[in-house]
Amino acid sequence: MKELSPKQKAILKYVQGFIEKKGFPPSVRDIQGACKISSTSVVDYNLGLLERGGFLRRAAEVARGITLGAKAGPPQRPGILAVPLLGAIAAGAPIPVPEADTWRSAHEETVEVPEAMVRGKDEVYALRVKGTSMIDALINDGDTVLIHFQKSADRGDMVVAWLKDEKETTLKKYYPEDGRVRLQPANSTMKPIYVDRNNLEILGRVVGVIRDL
Repeated sequence: MKELSPKQKAILKYVQGFIEKKGFPPSVRDIQGACKISSTSVVDYNLGLLERGGFLRRAAEVARGITLGAKAGPPQRPGILAVPLLGAIAAGAPIPVPEADTWRSAHEETVEVPEAMVRGKDEVYALRVKGTSMIDALINDGDTVLIHFQKSADRGDMVVAWLKDEKETTLKKYYPEDGRVRLQPANSTMKPIYVDRNNLEILGRVVGVIRDL
C-alpha cells in the first residue's frame, strides 16, 4: 500500500483515540462526523483501504466491528504521548520537520513522554543532542529535547536553528541584535555564533528535556 492519504491518517488517528478513550470502536457515522467526510460511503471506502493495508480489521455485518491492525502500532497509555523522534541535532542536514497533516501519523521512531511535558502544545517533536554546547543549561550530550515547531522565537528562548549557508543545525539561545542574531551557547568555554537574520531559519523552541541517565 502507498503512503496513507491525509484523510486515511485522520481516520486512523480518530479510531485509535476513540478506542483508547471509550474502550470500543466508533461507528462509520462517528468517523464521518469527526473527520468531516462528505458521506458514509467515502468513510467505508477509506476503511477498506486501511484494512487492506493492515492498519485495521473489520467484522462483516457488525456496526462497530473495527479493530486495530498490526500496522496501527500499539495503543498509547493514558496520559502518555508518542512524540516523533526526528534524529539528532547535527551539522550537514536540516531537521525533517513533518508536514501539517502528518504530525500524528506513524513515524519510524517515537519517544513516549507524559502529556504535561508538552504543555498542551501540538506539533512537538524530539531530537537527540550531540555535543555539550548547552551543558550549563543542564542539557548534555545524549539527552533528548522536546521541540515545539514554530518559525519565530522570543529573546532568550532556546531554539533549534538552521544556518542556511553553513548547512548546519544547532541548539542555542536566541538573541536578536542590530541587523543580526546572536546564538548563545550555554557553555562558558564556547563563543557565541553571530548570523545574519536572512541566514537563519528557526525550526522550533525547546519545551522539555529528557535526561540520558
